[in-house]
Amino acid sequence: MSMYGRDPWGGPLEIHATDSATDDERSRNLQELDRPALDETQQSWLLGAGEQKKKKKKYVDLGCIIVSRKIFIWTLGTLAVSAVLAGLITLIVKTVPRHHHKPSPPDNYTLALHKALLFFNAQKSGKLPRHNNVSWRGNSCMDDGKKSEGTSGVIKDLIGGYYDAGDAIKFHFPKAFAMTMLSWSVIEYSAKYEAAGELAHVKEVIKWGTDYFLKTFNNTADTINLIAAQVGSGATSGGSTTPNDHYCWMRPEDIDYPRPVTTCSSCSDLAAEMAAALAAASIVFKDNRAYSQKLVHGATTLYGFSRKQRRRYSAGGSEASVFYNSTSYWDEFVWGGAWMYFATGNSSYLKLATTPGLAKHAGAFWGGPDYGVLSWDNKLTGAQVLLSRLRLFLSPGYPYEEILRTFHNQTGIIMCSYLPMFTSFNRTKGGLIQLNHGRPQPLQYVVNAAFLAALYSDYLDAADTPGWYCGPNFFSTDVLRDFAKTQIDYILGKNPRKMSYIVGFGNHYPKHVHHRAASIPKNKIKYNCKGGWKWRDTSKPNPHTIVGAMVAGPDKHDGFHDVRTNYNYTEPTLAGNAGLVAALVALSGDKSSGIDKNTLFSAVPPMFPTPPPPPAPWKP
Repeated sequence: MSMYGRDPWGGPLEIHATDSATDDERSRNLQELDRPALDETQQSWLLGAGEQKKKKKKYVDLGCIIVSRKIFIWTLGTLAVSAVLAGLITLIVKTVPRHHHKPSPPDNYTLALHKALLFFNAQKSGKLPRHNNVSWRGNSCMDDGKKSEGTSGVIKDLIGGYYDAGDAIKFHFPKAFAMTMLSWSVIEYSAKYEAAGELAHVKEVIKWGTDYFLKTFNNTADTINLIAAQVGSGATSGGSTTPNDHYCWMRPEDIDYPRPVTTCSSCSDLAAEMAAALAAASIVFKDNRAYSQKLVHGATTLYGFSRKQRRRYSAGGSEASVFYNSTSYWDEFVWGGAWMYFATGNSSYLKLATTPGLAKHAGAFWGGPDYGVLSWDNKLTGAQVLLSRLRLFLSPGYPYEEILRTFHNQTGIIMCSYLPMFTSFNRTKGGLIQLNHGRPQPLQYVVNAAFLAALYSDYLDAADTPGWYCGPNFFSTDVLRDFAKTQIDYILGKNPRKMSYIVGFGNHYPKHVHHRAASIPKNKIKYNCKGGWKWRDTSKPNPHTIVGAMVAGPDKHDGFHDVRTNYNYTEPTLAGNAGLVAALVALSGDKSSGIDKNTLFSAVPPMFPTPPPPPAPWKP
């Protein structure tokens, strides 16, 4: 056993001789470590007890370190003062009123967008939702479809949907186009709708339309042989005095005359457009899986029906030929096929939409005076832009590349035709492009072109393409956006008359809109068929403001007559307002937000281009 004690850490407590030192050496070491502390210690040895008490300590021993008493007191004081100041600042910040930085006011396009969507609320038929926000409208036409003949018992309820314009007729052909356009705008610009606080509203507007379309045919069946084309009648030819939606001037809530249902068993254009509407909406509602699948099934049934017996829905002298005559169904085949492909990912629809024969029949290769004009009648231009998008972002390659490249080139030519330096279309002195060549009701075509121009500009930006060529001349994407802005600015009031053609926007807008519900007061008096004529013919402004309605527009000389009985100037339509909404949201907010590149392709499977067939064997 060792004689030495042991250190708690394991070492012996030996004191080696080599560790000893003289007093002088120890003193020198202490002086090097802390001279002031040493002086203090030495003085304590020399001073007496009384004198030592009188002497104040100049240092504070904190255990691990010895610091000057003066520094210690200054440190504590500084910390205390800092704590007090921090408390005071916190108290001031919490008690003094805050001045929040005001966000920049919304642009005119966003302001107009809020109003333009309200028009659809004013056009609703059937049992209205609680928060419809149009005080002068109520439930109407609650028997639509219930007493109709010729529907084979399949179609029993056609309550709901939208009235087309200033009357109470439901024209399904332009209404389907309107819903397709709204869905397209949501798919591309949902972030802008969200920023404007209108995403839920526009989706509700679309669903009100698609819910109704699901009633117009047997949507649970895989194959059908009948669809409803129209509810109500507007025939007044031959001096007919039979009460109907054009002869009478009544509030929809007071209608008491029969409302016939027009059906068709061979109507390719109508069925394909309705298929496009349901297919596009299925992408809008993709997060609601059950409803989206219901829409896809309905669209599949309708598109199959459109391909079976080919005929225009307005052929044969039907009433539709007077109001919404369809000139062809080939464009709906391409348009509807494209939307079916994006909704299902089924390549058979893409093969159909890119069949050169269909494009040829649709007029893709021969031009014409209305080439490049998107409308409720001709959707070819919309289909070309839509399929150009596919080439820009997915580039599916063979066997689609050749026709997609053709569509892409044609889209560029169409965009060139919109520019003022080219003469494809005339312009009024005020700058409004005459896409319908001076015919009445021009604005519905203008807003569609503005939407396509802004959209294609965003496509090119998203594809990191700075512009496109018109012949040898290169134009930046900003040129397209400027075209869209000038046209919409004209509609918002930047025109020779300083008039806004959107009701309720600005200070100077039409007050005598051709619209039955807006022109008859809601005063608990039921005005019968002819009783409402006095409200039609009065020179007084409408008692109700149909906010957001875009009227038909000025003539080719920038002239406008705010006269209720002249529908060529003052009547709004569903299709017109749908294009307006699409153009407004495309131009609203910050350009940098751009489009949503991916949502349209959410159902499209990954693409692996099929290699072209090998060349034929060489023959000597």
